[in-house]
Amino acid sequence: MSFTREPFPIESFELLASEEAKHWWFRARNRVLLWALENQIGHFNSFLEIGCGTAFVLEGIHKSYPDADLYGSEYFEEGLVHARGRIPAASFVQLDATKMSESARYDVIGAFDVIEHIEQDQLVLKNLARALNQGGSLLVSVPQHRWLWSEVDEYACHIRRYTRSELTQKVESAGLRVKYVTSFVSLLVPVMWLSRMKARKGEYDPMTEFHIPKWLNKSLELVMKAELALLKFGVRLPIGGSLLLVATKS
Repeated sequence: MSFTREPFPIESFELLASEEAKHWWFRARNRVLLWALENQIGHFNSFLEIGCGTAFVLEGIHKSYPDADLYGSEYFEEGLVHARGRIPAASFVQLDATKMSESARYDVIGAFDVIEHIEQDQLVLKNLARALNQGGSLLVSVPQHRWLWSEVDEYACHIRRYTRSELTQKVESAGLRVKYVTSFVSLLVPVMWLSRMKARKGEYDPMTEFHIPKWLNKSLELVMKAELALLKFGVRLPIGGSLLLVATKS
């Protein structure tokens, strides 16, 4: 199989591997995803993450579900170098998700900020649906709101930011039943909007998102902890920088 497309700056994997465990965004997203796994999905025996990158999310799942069989796929081998080191017990493979052909193999499949990089996102969702066992679940997170589009998205090689109705319709068209949808990174939308207005003026430096003061990093993480408390209380947030969706194959 030939791997020639470059929808993501491959040099970023080294930076991600060193910064994810310290950065408020990655830590907060992991908490949201693990909460969704526990409360919206429950027990599972096998889990596949599409576009696993350095396997930071999968490592968190491994700690919470040590008995589950874990699998990770990534378009770039540069990411898998770090992934294999994080979770030696998991199985990893270099894979183009548009060419995925597995059928009825996994209890849960996760795609976390992945399908927005792929032109043929509908095809990928159909491939994921086919790979789920009957009764299995799909857990997806994507960037939300087209009005937040800026140079930040272009640097990250996003093709789109989703609306809630667009993601729901595409998942349902893949043959899955949408069970749960909520926004997150909601309390920080005003900060996101101001930051992206600045980026649109050509003042964006991607490294500034990683090189922020420790006090600010902690403060942003505290805001996200408060937001997670709202989700645990049953609040479904209407707007947010990201969108979380859980669907089942029934």
